[in-house]
Amino acid sequence: MTPPRGLLTCPPKGRRTKQMAGIRRAVGPILAGVAAGMIWTGSVWAEPTWIQIEAKPDLPRAADRARDWAEGFSDLGGFRMRTGWYALALGPFANAAEAQARLDALRAAGLIPEDSYLADQAGYREQFWPAPEEEAPQPQETATPAAPVVPQSSVPPETLAESQAAEARLGRSARMELQSALQWLGFYDGAIDGAYGPGTRAAIARWQNAQGAPATGVFSSAQRDDLLARVTTERAALGLQRVVDDKAGIRIDLPMTQVHFDRYDPPFAFYTGPDVTVLLISRTGDRAALAGLYDTLQSLSLMPVTGERKLDRDGFTLEGADDHRHAHAQAGLSGGLIKGFLISYPASAEAQMGRTLAAMKASFRPVGSAALDPALGPALSVGRADLTRGTLPAPAHPVQSGFYIDTAGAVLTAAAGIAQCETPLIEDLPAKITFRDPDLGIAVLTPEQAHVPPGVAALRAPLPAPGGKIALAGFSYPEAMAAPVVTLGTLSATSGIDGQPQNARLSVRMLPGDAGGPVLDAAGAVLGMALPATPDRILPEGLGEAVQANPVAEALRARGLNPAASPAQAADLAPAELARRAAAITVRVGCAESRQPG
Repeated sequence: MTPPRGLLTCPPKGRRTKQMAGIRRAVGPILAGVAAGMIWTGSVWAEPTWIQIEAKPDLPRAADRARDWAEGFSDLGGFRMRTGWYALALGPFANAAEAQARLDALRAAGLIPEDSYLADQAGYREQFWPAPEEEAPQPQETATPAAPVVPQSSVPPETLAESQAAEARLGRSARMELQSALQWLGFYDGAIDGAYGPGTRAAIARWQNAQGAPATGVFSSAQRDDLLARVTTERAALGLQRVVDDKAGIRIDLPMTQVHFDRYDPPFAFYTGPDVTVLLISRTGDRAALAGLYDTLQSLSLMPVTGERKLDRDGFTLEGADDHRHAHAQAGLSGGLIKGFLISYPASAEAQMGRTLAAMKASFRPVGSAALDPALGPALSVGRADLTRGTLPAPAHPVQSGFYIDTAGAVLTAAAGIAQCETPLIEDLPAKITFRDPDLGIAVLTPEQAHVPPGVAALRAPLPAPGGKIALAGFSYPEAMAAPVVTLGTLSATSGIDGQPQNARLSVRMLPGDAGGPVLDAAGAVLGMALPATPDRILPEGLGEAVQANPVAEALRARGLNPAASPAQAADLAPAELARRAAAITVRVGCAESRQPG
């Protein structure tokens, strides 16, 4: 799987010469066609603009990369930035229009990173490339006595008028960079637009006041450098990098020391790590699809059940927080495209990840006019890609859930849903009904061809005390998805809604497709099977019922099956691991008659 462009990596030394030779062959005609109209003044370009192609945090790495790039580009320059990093850039160009034309041509040819951008000369300090020994010989001129070195302490402070004049020379990108830095530190919450109105001025004054400096609302040059250096250091510690995922059509800053590109499972691009998960959301759709995605994302184990939720006509936001995890998701609908992201991380990392989330929100941009190709990536085992309404045709017969109870692939499910089914299906494989127990409401299906399931349920007896955490796995949206969703809740009571001793009441959002699915405790043991609602009774939202695991196990053993039992003592699982185990044992149950003709 090819990772998204924008995560530029340096090729091994042995491959650089060949790669750069290809660049040299390709770049010639591009320069001839694009740069023919550029005007050189003899020493510098008027109003110079650069194409920044890469940046490194230290000089040795920057110089090493400069040698690579210089093999293909004769107009490469290297500069120390105000932030303390070192930039590699092409140019200079007389104006932004000429620089943009060259940028577009080089991007189209795949010769520079997709996230290359135009930069103003004002953002650069000392030039380190070309290195002095590699510069062309210069005409000898009469030596000019060097200016005496003035100790820093004797340099007079910059006046307000000088600060205002220096600010006036800043380009739009430099102004936006400062606004972003203020936003990163929590001093500014306005638009990142480079326009310094009352909001930006007030934010600058607040920052200056926090530093014990006069609150003028105008940065001095030293203050600009200090602010940007601090933010750069903090961002580097979090590993934030600009990612342009051209397949998803999304640009965003991600904590790449904590996650890595994993895979595409449309409509998601997965960036995963040991503790942090990021999903980039990208698909075509309408308001119904947006609402379906909103419903399903809050059912995933990555999103804690408590938190603010908001859905409107053209977007949604989800916040989730509990003792273990915090999460945020957002998406917007524009022009038939749904773009957004989800991040989930440990609650203990809130101080660090809160700033990461702020950077992701500030940097998130839909780019291009396409969404993830549904053909990308393998099928998901948890939270399958097509988590929105209208993706799959509605089945002719209801679809429900079930779960594996032995290593030969036998499945336990709700009896009511397959009562009229001549040929049941486990996923898409034909099966037969081994037996039904109408008193318990269960049925066992045996696949016509035995197969090894990815997981087998371990049944728990007796039940935990009411109030304990549970997880329900099932096909909540059978018309829109191809794998189970895990919904968190609590055990309300150890008897049924009508007092049945073999049942249990659940405080959980249960949909018809969840019937027959496993109900797990916090350690991953199955404590029951979800029962469907009866036609003559409509239950309040958030109330469900399950048959307990103990009577189910007795009924299975009486028919020659030997279900696994859970350990007496087991530690609680992290939500992500609980979801993985639940999904491994849960299957989609249907009828052969529900297949569409053709």
